[in-house]
Amino acid sequence: MAPSPDKHYQARILERRDLSPDLCIVRVNPGGPLEYRAGQYATLGLIHNGARIERAYSMVSSPYEDALEFFVELVPSGGLTPSLFQLQSGDMLLCRKIAKGRFLLGLRSGRKNHLLISTVTGIAPFVSYVRTIYRDWKGGSSLMPGDHRFFCLQGASYTFEFGYREELARHASEAPWFDYVPTVSRPWDDPAWTGETGRVDDLLRKYIEVWNLRPEETTAYLCGHPRMIENSRAILERAGWKKGAVLEEAYYHLAIKEAGGTA
Repeated sequence: MAPSPDKHYQARILERRDLSPDLCIVRVNPGGPLEYRAGQYATLGLIHNGARIERAYSMVSSPYEDALEFFVELVPSGGLTPSLFQLQSGDMLLCRKIAKGRFLLGLRSGRKNHLLISTVTGIAPFVSYVRTIYRDWKGGSSLMPGDHRFFCLQGASYTFEFGYREELARHASEAPWFDYVPTVSRPWDDPAWTGETGRVDDLLRKYIEVWNLRPEETTAYLCGHPRMIENSRAILERAGWKKGAVLEEAYYHLAIKEAGGTA
């Protein structure tokens, strides 16, 4: 199935950085103007054996950036990522001209605290949030962040899975409105690690108290592995969070839903 010129751009990979055999960061020229908001996803695709295969990937990049950035995990039995992982800088792919997604910052709820909870590639929309707000804050041309505060808790099995730890830690050290804590569930594989250990949902109760977050003042955002989302949702509900104050974006590890993308 050929790409529709009305719906697709001919995009090009500008840069690729591999974190491991199954994790990479890619920057893409979409091939034309693509308007989006922090937290939304772009639909990328390839023609494989005469068929067009497309998947949605949350954007790491901020709308202020010219290039799109994605944090992608290889799904060996997936429909797109095995072919996507064969691409290098300069290679072409398809990009739909319209970005979608409702995993946006809830700024009209009256809740000024935003608790961002993720695993591995689930950090993508949160990096987009932070890059965008940081640009607003430094430029002084926006009301953001105002009195909003952001608290990010990210989990991974291994330290190499933190594709954006240095960037987020740097922003957290500079911005009074942002806190960031990464945690590793297999610390014995990296003896040099001195940060938090355990699964992200295991630390959730602790950091709700450390950051003095209350349900009536805080929106929680869950992004990543479905099991983490299920466990974290249950913890938040028991702590008093109502349904409308918990937003979710699950990254399924199934062949029909690529890791690093949304349904």
